[in-house]
Amino acid sequence: MTRALRSARYGAVLTFVLAGLMVGTMTVRIPAMTDKLGLSESTVGAILLVWGLGALVTMQSMRRIMARAGSRAVLRIGGPLTALGLLAVAFAPNLPLLLVAVAFFGMAFGTVDVAMNAQGSTVEQAYGRPLMNGMHAGWCVGAIAAGALGSLAIAVGLPFTANVALIGLVSLPVMVVLGRTYLPESPADGTVTTARRRMPPIVYLLGAIMFFAFMVEGTVADWNGLYMRNELGAPEALAALGYPVFEVGMLVARLTGDRLRTRFGVRGMLTVSGVATAGFFAVVLLAPAASVAVFTMFFVGLGVATISPLTLSLAGTATDTPGPAIAQAGAMGYAGLLLGPVVIGFLSDATSLRTALGIGVVLGALIALASRLLPRREGTALAPVPAVDRELEELAA
Repeated sequence: MTRALRSARYGAVLTFVLAGLMVGTMTVRIPAMTDKLGLSESTVGAILLVWGLGALVTMQSMRRIMARAGSRAVLRIGGPLTALGLLAVAFAPNLPLLLVAVAFFGMAFGTVDVAMNAQGSTVEQAYGRPLMNGMHAGWCVGAIAAGALGSLAIAVGLPFTANVALIGLVSLPVMVVLGRTYLPESPADGTVTTARRRMPPIVYLLGAIMFFAFMVEGTVADWNGLYMRNELGAPEALAALGYPVFEVGMLVARLTGDRLRTRFGVRGMLTVSGVATAGFFAVVLLAPAASVAVFTMFFVGLGVATISPLTLSLAGTATDTPGPAIAQAGAMGYAGLLLGPVVIGFLSDATSLRTALGIGVVLGALIALASRLLPRREGTALAPVPAVDRELEELAA
């Protein structure tokens, strides 16, 4: 194993960490942003929608860009731009400029999200063994760190602008330095033509599975606390624990997911993950007390955590280069993250929040059923890539 390959792995993991830190920082300081500019709840919803649509628009356009430029070039530009976008959010003095800054931040993050997963797939194939779950664990670490640092900033009275700007200023030079560690995909001949035509059917199947999983994640992130408080009568402090407990479960699963994949394969793991997600989500909805529901959120996180890393890893092996396929599957998945909370809102108005959240059980069952359509063998999914091997030999020379 060369030093360049180890550096590429650490660089990919740290990219996931910084992405989780930057996005998480904006999220946890939303109440402070609301106070700073005097925003209403509906306006905050619009701001989050603009951010999400910006990211989704970029993801939808990434197939051709990834085919031409590769993840290394995209990350070297998109990473620093994401940090600059966070700085723009921190210093926006009014709502119109905040919307512009949030849109820019979302679009820049959209490039990073696709490219870091493509880079992770390239590193994974160069290693010849599963690594993607460990990289996504880096995202969880970054998100948890954002929550901890945000809480510390609140405790010491650090305002929104200072807290968010500090994270952006730290992330900017680190992203620039990490650009030196990334591996090239060394695209094969005809890759651009491949990016223009339809992907293999398995890419769309994986995108659908990821769509279902991200709908679950979005539902938990946006509606779990309200469900705990309004339906189960939990006090604010207890209701707020549901999502962090869910994230801890995700982190634990992702730290062990690569070893489990080696033993059970993607098809088996996704099937079990879908069943576990459906089953434990049902326990949350049937829980007799809020404390039971909060505890069970850990197991919901365990169930859903490995689905997106596994689907992206497998999508990255569906074509000659991982970028275009990951862009397609990732865009489909991210649409679920945006759509899930909206669907829950409409259903809860028509029925009740508890009934609406039953969609989480349905989504888990759909993940399990769709996973049975995947091939039993992963084929050459983790075979080392010769072009990357040659590049590594040149770097080590």
